[in-house]
Amino acid sequence: MSYLSPKMVHARSNILSHGVLAICLLLLVGISANAVSMARATIQDADGNQVGTATLRETPAGVLLHVKFDGLPSGTHAMHLHETGLCEAPTFESAGGHYQPDGNAHGFYDVDGPHQGDMPNIHVPESKTLEIEVLTNAKSLQDGLMAGDGSALVVHTKGDDYHTDPAGDGGTPIACGVIAAE
Repeated sequence: MSYLSPKMVHARSNILSHGVLAICLLLLVGISANAVSMARATIQDADGNQVGTATLRETPAGVLLHVKFDGLPSGTHAMHLHETGLCEAPTFESAGGHYQPDGNAHGFYDVDGPHQGDMPNIHVPESKTLEIEVLTNAKSLQDGLMAGDGSALVVHTKGDDYHTDPAGDGGTPIACGVIAAE
């Protein structure tokens, strides 16, 4: 039979406590390292031509979207985040409706809005090139836009009127990009 002095019992207890704490910290670091903080989308038109790229970055204030367009028709277009990460040309109906996990109404002018997927219109010049940054209403990538079946960035034929529910009367989709973790 071995005898452990009170000091040895205390030392052994401290070693076990610190070991358990170290393992917990390593697990937490591993989990947070896998968290999605950036995502990308390649935006294609109905003919499969690439017309843009988007980078999404999670911030404390929402998801920051940086988009470079090249080849969209000139004019005013609605741009939204849609609820499904699928872009089947030519109609892009596979992207579903606007991303709205909170059940808000559509539009910036609606007291019960906007959707988390609502964004300002884009104004494409005659050169058909445009670079923009928008802080979206989407709250997160990992637990939001990337959850479930993902989401998509969709550009429409007309501008959004910012109040007509459910989609702002922006017309049919003309370009779509699936948002994928980087």
